[in-house]
Amino acid sequence: MMKTDIQIAQEAKMRPILEIGKQIGLEEDDLELYGKYKAKISLDVYKRLEDKADGKLILVTAINPTAAGEGKTTTNVGLSMGLNKIGKKTITALREPSLGPSFGVKGGAAGGGYAQVVPMDDINLHFTGDIHAITTANNLLAALLDNHLQQGNPLNIDPRRITWKRCLDMNDRALRNIVVGLGGRTNGVPREDGFDISVASEIMAILCLANDLDDLKKRLSKMIVGYTYDNEPVTADLLKATGALTLLLKDAIKPNLVQTLENTPAIIHGGPFANIAHGCNSVMATKMGLKLADYVVTEAGFGADLGAEKFFNIKCRFAGLKPDATVIVATARALKNHGGVKKAELNHENLEALEKGFGNLEKQIENVRKFGVPVVVAINKFPTDTQEELKLIEEKCAKLGVNVVLSDVWAKGGEGGIELAKKVIALCESGEADFKPLYDVKLSIKEKIQIIAKEIYGADGVDFTSKAEKEIEKYEKLGLDQMPICVAKTQYSLSDNPKLLGKPAGFKITVKNVRISAGAGFLLVLTGDIMTMPGLPKVPAANHIDILDNSEIVGLF
Repeated sequence: MMKTDIQIAQEAKMRPILEIGKQIGLEEDDLELYGKYKAKISLDVYKRLEDKADGKLILVTAINPTAAGEGKTTTNVGLSMGLNKIGKKTITALREPSLGPSFGVKGGAAGGGYAQVVPMDDINLHFTGDIHAITTANNLLAALLDNHLQQGNPLNIDPRRITWKRCLDMNDRALRNIVVGLGGRTNGVPREDGFDISVASEIMAILCLANDLDDLKKRLSKMIVGYTYDNEPVTADLLKATGALTLLLKDAIKPNLVQTLENTPAIIHGGPFANIAHGCNSVMATKMGLKLADYVVTEAGFGADLGAEKFFNIKCRFAGLKPDATVIVATARALKNHGGVKKAELNHENLEALEKGFGNLEKQIENVRKFGVPVVVAINKFPTDTQEELKLIEEKCAKLGVNVVLSDVWAKGGEGGIELAKKVIALCESGEADFKPLYDVKLSIKEKIQIIAKEIYGADGVDFTSKAEKEIEKYEKLGLDQMPICVAKTQYSLSDNPKLLGKPAGFKITVKNVRISAGAGFLLVLTGDIMTMPGLPKVPAANHIDILDNSEIVGLF
């Protein structure tokens, strides 16, 4: 019987984090220890290595996720271990998991089977406190804003037009819409408010896009929290909050160093959601990794239509990154699911459904190629996959000029990723990469949204609600329109309807609202029914999680 992820992780032979640091040229003074197996990397390291040539940057992305599971993070970790096994100095760079999904339904984000980052339980729980620091900074700004109203409101802020919400790193639907300031004059000014999950906070996006502490401070100062009665934007800087917010994040901005089950160095830092925010680990972690290693394997949340699009158009644009290769992860089971097969029947061969569902993979390959980055497809191997199914995927990819590699990292760790590692090296060395963003930020807001909808989702066009039209007009008047677009959309479909699987056609995207993340530097476009504060399922994962008398953790994946 296969062991659970937590059992495998707890049996791992971890090496002291100082030894892991030495593998990539870090000295003891470069690391701030959080126990024996976790550390933060000093920001001085990047300054010291700034003139050193960068290593190769590899993005791991996927098809639209399904209930069958694809294993994107598992592939990322396994590939990094496979590269190290064949003598390539490699770092894996991942996002930090959010506590909300960990105790909800999605689970953690530390890989799986024998391709995990460890200490898995710490990484999936409080880790080094980064998300707690972001939560605190977010809520300090909310407190300063409400205190400003209470103390006479000298900035003339309209309480009905406050856009800044409080946040909590937990799935709690009861907090989506609340009223604050009740209980009399001494308890504040009554107004409607609400909570987002912490990983949807603009501060999380800013932490992940900042190039250094000074850039972090500048971005924080630009955050818009609401508007005055005269329709002027109110920023964090006008509330004199910038210094305190930066101070709260002075440690959170430093990337975290851990290791994989096979002691490959792993930098895990930042965790914005990809169906709400831009879904990538921090710029600082990626750039530091590129100075410390020959290869950096990073990932972006959900399918290539969300995570990869935002990685290329937002993260790479801001950070000046030029990816060398992309791995798109899929499974035969997931493609059959996209072809209409229900989860309970995925163990049976169904070539017709597989061929139909292949359209999703085909579109994601097309999407990545639009950015000038070469692609290899990694098929996560399942015992129920038949030779005919795997052959069909390989043949259809071959017609597209794309290599397919069977990945067995979940069961075999780095050994199961060696073939994929070799294909990725060949792509990186091919010189095919000619990265470029999909659109010019100087285009109008609507033009940029139309380009993403038509080129990446395959939509016929975009419908804008009257609310979205008004917001777009407002940002154009304020001169805040020349920014990248960050679309909040369902992860399950190329469209904004989660039920349209595979490669849908003949649909339009409906933009319900547009918000500004002036500090992060992008416009947030909301489509479909995207919740910025998720809820718990009927049976939350938390119901099965426990710690025993011998300190053994159970139920955590």
